[in-house]
Amino acid sequence: MHVVLVEPEIPGNTGNIARLCAAAGAELDLVRPLGFSVDDRHLKRAGLDYWHLLDIHYYDSVEEVLAEYADLPRYLLTTHAHKSYARVHYGPDSLLIFGKESAGLDPAFREKYAEDCVRIPMLREARSLNLANSVAIVLYEALRQNDFDLQEGTI
Repeated sequence: MHVVLVEPEIPGNTGNIARLCAAAGAELDLVRPLGFSVDDRHLKRAGLDYWHLLDIHYYDSVEEVLAEYADLPRYLLTTHAHKSYARVHYGPDSLLIFGKESAGLDPAFREKYAEDCVRIPMLREARSLNLANSVAIVLYEALRQNDFDLQEGTI
């Protein structure tokens, strides 16, 4: 499973997501520009001592990520989608693509891949969920659908 963060802005969110990916055995793909330095103390603190468990990759564009993993199914998480994240089937190597905290995914990118867009249901009055919470919700649904097929050493 791959969690792709496109231009993340908040180091604490990215650190929490890194810790989540490490614990879940998911790879983390970060698309530049990042809104922080990878040496940021808040990023490191949020990830705790899980960094050695994390498989992390850096890219200069989301299209570069899609080219690298062209054969993998992709899901773009956006509040602008109509289909629920829980109504799709995730394969064991799916790309879960999330946009930056302040603006989400670029509208042109969403439009280009409209059939791959899914959302987390919420009240219309709610603008969005925290990025780290959103990743946790979707990643663990994808893992559940794959019988929590994590790496060895799980309980």
